[in-house]
Amino acid sequence: MEERVGGRGTNRLSDRAVHAFIAQRKAGRARAKKLSDGGGMYLMVTPAGAAVWRLKYRLGGKERLCSLGIYPMVGLAQAREDRDAMKALLREGRDPVTERRLRRVGRVAASDTTFDAVAAAWLAKQRSDWSALHYAISRRALKRDVFPLLGNLPVSDITPAMVAQVIEAIAARGARETAAKVLQHCVSVFRFAQARGLCRDNPASPVREVLSKRRPVDRRPAVLEWETLGDILRRADAAHLSRAVRMAHRLCAFTAARIGNVVAAEWSEFDLDAKVPRWIIPRMKMKVQDRQGDHTVILCPTIAAELRQWRSAAGSAAYAFPSPAGGKFITRESLEKVYRVTLSLADRHTPHGWRASFATLARDNGFERDVVELALDHVHDNAVVRAYDRGERLEERVRLMNWWDAQLTAAQHGPDVVPLRRSSVA
Repeated sequence: MEERVGGRGTNRLSDRAVHAFIAQRKAGRARAKKLSDGGGMYLMVTPAGAAVWRLKYRLGGKERLCSLGIYPMVGLAQAREDRDAMKALLREGRDPVTERRLRRVGRVAASDTTFDAVAAAWLAKQRSDWSALHYAISRRALKRDVFPLLGNLPVSDITPAMVAQVIEAIAARGARETAAKVLQHCVSVFRFAQARGLCRDNPASPVREVLSKRRPVDRRPAVLEWETLGDILRRADAAHLSRAVRMAHRLCAFTAARIGNVVAAEWSEFDLDAKVPRWIIPRMKMKVQDRQGDHTVILCPTIAAELRQWRSAAGSAAYAFPSPAGGKFITRESLEKVYRVTLSLADRHTPHGWRASFATLARDNGFERDVVELALDHVHDNAVVRAYDRGERLEERVRLMNWWDAQLTAAQHGPDVVPLRRSSVA
């Protein structure tokens, strides 16, 4: 017998009606945005294509909304049972969403089946195979973007729609590459959970469909004209930047080092008082870790002098570019945003783009390919050459970096340019 609530019937739907509605919505033929079963419960199809049961109710005079699950994982009969159970809690003056959250927390508090616990175990397994920098970046991305929404949930309860919500939020802020990397990590975490028998399916796998296709870019953006490179340096000097970000930008430009190594640079890695100043980056912090020995970056006179001055002003900090926000060091994003937003160089030049500018212009000006590649810590293409040629070509790299210094300095302070520098912010 059908229950009557407020003059309207409940339990109005059938599985056939539900299937028809979902098909029509996905095909764009249904005018109605939701399908009501009565009692405040209805079905809607999200832009990502997930059919979601929702319950609208009132508590304390305010209208509220909660999810009852994704169809067909939560069928019509189960959704009705959940609705009736929540209605019973409401009659007792209790918030059903709060009660459900408390039960879930109590159920998983003593277990290792939550997403953050499984992700922590997966990260620990990966740590020995990754550089310290890659591990830190990956852990930070999961903690920042995934844990707030999925961290306390059991991996077996997480659905593709939940993962899609996380990935779409990252992509919505314009970070498509970050969204793709975070999704790749999520796929691996759930695969790890599957291997441990903690979940049957991998809810992250189908979420690839919500990401837009990668734009066909042949290479990273970079500027290859001296005049434009000089203009970038001048505009960065005139911009209102923190002192740490400004100095990190200068180190990127004058060494063509990877941005990850720049932001995480430690003073212990620099020998600024040597006859030829150097920056020795531990191999464990480099992208390529199967080479022998640490990577030596020759510091040209301009950047060496600026680093000595910066070290005197920086005090006792272990990291060369400490974060004013309380972290160990400034983030990649803080430096990338300068190029993308402050200097309006989106899709034209990036901190990493200095590597392409350096490599292209150096080879165009007669420097040997191997010398340039060694300066960038690139490996030989040929496996035999890699096995026998382990020389560092340091004298030639000194000449290369001094040439790069002279060219950038001339480009920045050309004969018709009077340098303008705004005072840095704290």
